[in-house]
Amino acid sequence: MGKSYSIVGLLLTGVVVLAVVLYLPTTSGSDSRAPYAYWWAADSGKTLAGTSDYPNSDGSFRLINDAGELDTTGHPFFSSLGPNGRACVTCHQPANGMSLSADTVRAVWEATRGEDPLFATVDGANCPHLPRGEEASHSLLLERGLIRIAVPWPPKGVTPDFTIEVVRDPTGCNTHPVYGLNGENPHISVYRRPRPVINLRHLTALPNGVAPHDKFLYNDKSLLPKDPETGKFVSLQLMSDGSGLTLRNQARDAARRHLELTRDLTEDELVAIVDLEERLYGAQGIDVFGNDLDAAGAPPGLGPRVLVTGPAGYLGNNAINRVFGDFSMWGSPDAHPEGLGEEERLWRESVARGARVFFERRFLIQDVAGLTDKGLGNPFHRSCASGCHNTTLMGMDLAPGFMDLGLNNLPWANNRPDLPLFRIVCDKDAAPHSYLGREIYSHDPGRALVTGKCAHVGFTMTQQMRALSARAPYFANGSAATLRELVDFYDRRFNIGYTDQEKQDLINFLSVL
Repeated sequence: MGKSYSIVGLLLTGVVVLAVVLYLPTTSGSDSRAPYAYWWAADSGKTLAGTSDYPNSDGSFRLINDAGELDTTGHPFFSSLGPNGRACVTCHQPANGMSLSADTVRAVWEATRGEDPLFATVDGANCPHLPRGEEASHSLLLERGLIRIAVPWPPKGVTPDFTIEVVRDPTGCNTHPVYGLNGENPHISVYRRPRPVINLRHLTALPNGVAPHDKFLYNDKSLLPKDPETGKFVSLQLMSDGSGLTLRNQARDAARRHLELTRDLTEDELVAIVDLEERLYGAQGIDVFGNDLDAAGAPPGLGPRVLVTGPAGYLGNNAINRVFGDFSMWGSPDAHPEGLGEEERLWRESVARGARVFFERRFLIQDVAGLTDKGLGNPFHRSCASGCHNTTLMGMDLAPGFMDLGLNNLPWANNRPDLPLFRIVCDKDAAPHSYLGREIYSHDPGRALVTGKCAHVGFTMTQQMRALSARAPYFANGSAATLRELVDFYDRRFNIGYTDQEKQDLINFLSVL
């Protein structure tokens, strides 16, 4: 494995300026095809180890199969069940945190000349009518790792309280006579990132209370939906728009939508897929200096092993139990082991400072529909961890709800010309969007495409913060290509005013999750 070094200047307190050298392991030099070495093709018959590490620019991602070694031959998660040659693993790659990175997509394109089933036109192209094998047809997948999601309109069994109009259609899909909004079978096409299939026990757990106590947070369970098969309450964490309430439901839908399976999954197939998904845990396993994040001496909330054994569904409390645990062993000069190099010491201290920024740096959260319109105040004063990233070990939002952070809706969202733009107008008797009123411009109406409610336009569920270094780009629409762009979005959206040092420290912290 080669090594490269990047010098990042960090402005410390006072007037002293130090340069922190970030150690960046790479694969085979600058060869953009290198990620293809870790590609799991459908029907490959590989063996999934009980624990496996996959290198990335910040160290390596570690995947744990809690059931132990698995021969994947014939396993439905790894098999091409439908006619397009894909398997579930096609879009949920072990090396990418069981998601799909844009770097990997580009490497697979180059290695297979666009012939891999990943590029099936059903959703691997910007629209199915576009010619396969031309880069322009697959630009959103190649550049941002985005999969086309075709949503029936109106939703089944729902009468929407708004109208939707296509303002801009760069992919040609929303105005297409077959696939578009005015087709014989009307659909709306939006473009989203595959969500990681790891740590799902933490995603499906119902809220248990404020750690370390077991007092249930929500007396009114009507806020939570019910499993249509069992009648039991379920969380809303699996999908960004709240569809696919259970792993079984999500597997059925994905098999038909993405594998183009024309039959139902059998019970045996469902059981095998769900059992595997519930046993996969993942997080960054090695940092840039080669430190094992599962080992003694590392911050105890890091690495995937704690996710296997740790409790799920608890709200973090910075005074008692921080969301990602204690980082003092990296932040205190007295805590560093003897013989630690200067570069590694500076790196650890930067990560620990970034953790403090995440836990403690408060800012005004304002005009977030679904959050600041619930009686908490607008604006209200919170940090990242005490605001929307509050679940212990995971950093997602424990509340059974959605919000509009500004990722999809203008004016907060980046007005990206490569994405569609919709004009939504609320019916006169409908509840409007809390801050954007009755006329909204959106790249992706999000939750509103499920509920049909104008007040939900642009709402999405925050997702887990694990394995970030393995699965760029970020946000459901891939609008942040790097962790720096992710941090810059929040800094801009909420006028936080991070210093350059705070930004770099926060990025280094995020890279080890």
